This record gives sequence, structure tokens and C-alpha cells, in this order.
Amino acid sequence: MAGHDVVVLGIFVADLAFRAPRLPVMGETILGQGFAMGPGGKGSNQVIAAARAGGKAAIITRVGTDAFGEIARKAWATDGVDTSAVIADPDAPTGAAFIFVSTETGNNAIIVESGAAAKLSPADVNAADHLFAGARVFVTQFEQPIETAMAGLAAARRHGAITVLNPAPALPVEDAIFALCDYVTPNETEAATLTGIAVDTVEDARRAAVDLVRRGARNALITLGDKGALLHGEHGTHLVPAFPVSKVVDTTGAGDAFNAGFCLALAEGRPALDAVRFGCAVAGLSVQKPGTAPAMPTRAEIDRLLAG
Repeated sequence: MAGHDVVVLGIFVADLAFRAPRLPVMGETILGQGFAMGPGGKGSNQVIAAARAGGKAAIITRVGTDAFGEIARKAWATDGVDTSAVIADPDAPTGAAFIFVSTETGNNAIIVESGAAAKLSPADVNAADHLFAGARVFVTQFEQPIETAMAGLAAARRHGAITVLNPAPALPVEDAIFALCDYVTPNETEAATLTGIAVDTVEDARRAAVDLVRRGARNALITLGDKGALLHGEHGTHLVPAFPVSKVVDTTGAGDAFNAGFCLALAEGRPALDAVRFGCAVAGLSVQKPGTAPAMPTRAEIDRLLAG
């Protein structure tokens, strides 16, 4: 099926989110202040966010033939995601994630087990060639094997799609992957891991972005939380501010919301800076609700924020 706005290569995990004032230390048990289970995984979050924001979106992934896999399929069906390249693996479980959310700040700490999606391979990418034909934007991450991410970027590049790499969780990688990327979109921590430059200020972000472009990326887009996002590359260097948020409820999935919004805006033909602003709007709305995929905003909510 051709003509997708956004094609995502990534994983689904069942998010098991615990709320508490702090993490326990080793050997300690503390009482939580809330628990929720729902759909997650960077790839799945991004494809749901893109679809909910009005895009025609598809995902390439693997899930197990278990209860968590059924949660994945129901979540994708709700938002009209194309699942023609989802492989059911009877020999591996669907992935899961432990998420700690601070009741004091809304910030999070996460442990991810990719499960069946850890077996995503270049052969799986090749089998999904029908999705790359006519795709406008392709995005992938590092929750599946690096060689599979590279295969996806190369396939998208062959078909003329805009390629976006969200390098999360960050890993040391060879420069060859950046040459396949129109945009690389790390947050501060991920940019520091990739470049060796601690990103504590906007100027630090600029230096890290320059390094990523030097290493082969066409553009580097570093997300900076409540400071917004810094874009550097063929469009110059620009800091796009975040949208004001009255109360942060849960930052889990905010980066996925940003990437999905940015990719969809590019697919719609918006200029790069407008696309960054669109991504900031999607992220700003997402942190005002609990959860990951359930917190992704609708197109009507996004348009209202942008118009205001």
C-alpha cells in the first residue's frame, strides 16, 4: 500500500507505569501512589501519535502471540495504523517496559525489554518494501538492532522518503548511519552519548549538533525539554521554543510525541522550522496527560494550540 505519510520501524512494549515520590534503593520496598498499564515502545508511540494527529501511518515490527501482543493490535486498530508489516512471533514474548514516574516532578526513568522486536532484522525490512513505496517520511530508533535501523533508513532513502533517526536509547554508533539521515533527533542525554559533548545549555546543544552534521547527518535536531528544540544544518541554526505548560503530569513519551509531530508536519510539506514547532506543540500537549500512547493529542487539539 503506497502513499503513507509516516512509516515507522520500531518496537511495541506494554508499559507498566508506577508512580511514587522516588525510586527505591537496592533492597528497599516502597509504596507506590498509582499504577497503569498501556501501550508503549518508541516506535508504537510514534506511529500512534502520527495517526492520531491526522496522518496515514504504518509500523514495521514484531510482537508475540500473547496478551501484550493483543494490546498492541487493539491500540493500533483504534487509531487506524497500517499493520500489514507486523510479524507475529510465536517463539518470543511481546516487549514490556518498567516506567517509574515521579509524583514530585512528573519526570521518568525507564527499563525496556524489547522481546520479540529484538529479533527485527533487515529481512523484515525488505519484506515491508510495499510500505516504503510512496512513503513521505520514515523514522526509526535504537530499540531494535542497529543493523535493522540502518536497513530501514537505506530502504527509505532508495524510495525517496525523508529519513529521520531518533537515536534512543543512545548507543555509540559508526558514522555510516548518519549519512543515511536527513534528520537526527536526540535529546540532551542522547546527544551527549553520541558526541561526547555534555549538553547542559543551548550552546552545548549547538556544538553537539554541529558534530552530528560533521559526521554525516544532513540536519541535527536536539530536543531540550522546556527550552524547546535546536535545529542545525541545511536550514541554518535555530532554537524553536517549547509551548508553555501550566502543569507537567507525565513526561513519558514526550520525545515520541515530538518526533511523530515533526515527521507528520514534514510529510505534509511544512518547512522544517514549522515542522519543529508542530512537534513542540504535540509534545507540549502530551505531557499534560498521564501515560504514553494514551496521552498523544488529536489533530483538533494540536491545531487549537498552534492557532492560539
